[in-house]
Amino acid sequence: MKKKIALMMAMVMMVVALAGCTSGADTTSKVDSIKSKGKIVLGTAADYPPYEFHKEINGKDEIVGFDIEIAKEIAKELGVELEIVDMKFEGLLPALVTNDIDFVIAGMVAKEERKKSVDFSIPYYQAQQRMIVKLSDADTLKVPDDFAGLKIGAQKSTIQEDIALEKFSTAEYVGLSKITDLVLELKSNKVQGVILVEPVAKAYVQQNNDLFLVDEILGQEDGVAVAVNKGNEELVQVINQVLEKLISEGKIEQFIADATALAEE
Repeated sequence: MKKKIALMMAMVMMVVALAGCTSGADTTSKVDSIKSKGKIVLGTAADYPPYEFHKEINGKDEIVGFDIEIAKEIAKELGVELEIVDMKFEGLLPALVTNDIDFVIAGMVAKEERKKSVDFSIPYYQAQQRMIVKLSDADTLKVPDDFAGLKIGAQKSTIQEDIALEKFSTAEYVGLSKITDLVLELKSNKVQGVILVEPVAKAYVQQNNDLFLVDEILGQEDGVAVAVNKGNEELVQVINQVLEKLISEGKIEQFIADATALAEE
């Protein structure tokens, strides 16, 4: 009987201990965690003017752009500081899934494949897709068929990569991680065209008088959005509220205009 009582007491103590472990589990939301840390960490790929790019301001290298201004507004709404992590575009979602960063703003389209691993905000901007070529090729390279047997460049893991593979099937595709590298490849005649979203294409043409923006429209993106890790509905709600306010007040257009002017300086 004593052995039975001792065994029952041991089982009761085990249940109590397990209950204590459960009650002590971390149920802190992402928003609460961000506020507790006093900062929110943004992941971006800062070679994409006017969305996000490096600029020397008062002798200091800074990451600027209209995506960055949106990120600042989100941080302001949460009452925290903004920390920016610059990385390769294809590394952004893996870093988000492992919680190395809190959110991604990088001119990213909310493609169905991406939605399998992360969640997205409402779209905040939609742009057309264009091609840039050397100015010396402006009269001969105008439509996809003109690039047969030539090389076409685009950034890896982007909608522009999809366009290159689908619409330029007779050309050889060259995918690189950074747009700055693609532009250098174009200027050194290693590729004959680079596909970019229109504001970015225009920014690079403005900065390089030996480049030309082809008239052909290659498509229109579904709309870029902010990405967060799955299971953070409260954070998505906060971001959507900020975006809706910025859109209704016309702030997004102003951010784009200011960032484009800054990129052209």
